[in-house]
Amino acid sequence: MITIESIVRELKLEVYSGTDKLNRPVKGAYVSDMLSDVMGKGREGEIWITMQTHKNIVAVASLKDLSAILIVNGGKPEPETVASAEAEGIVLLGTGERSFVLTGKLYKFLERNALV
Repeated sequence: MITIESIVRELKLEVYSGTDKLNRPVKGAYVSDMLSDVMGKGREGEIWITMQTHKNIVAVASLKDLSAILIVNGGKPEPETVASAEAEGIVLLGTGERSFVLTGKLYKFLERNALV
């Protein structure tokens, strides 16, 4: 089983919220910056990769029961986003990597571990 914690270690991600929930399993990933797209196509247990930093991302992640939100391109979540994520029990992660590079690294990690 692949957990958020194993992905955080492998990709050297920053954890903004949900440190007590890093043992959640990960079933895959979804990449999109459009909230409506994630609401329509994101799947339970996936990590959502986005450049969005506002608190509405937390509502979408909660609605879809996503494993975590991963903010790319060096974006920093707004304080309201972090507070909302903590209140909702959503793991919020970050990286300075560009979307394309990070997604490729995550795909390779998931593939090595027979998740894709």
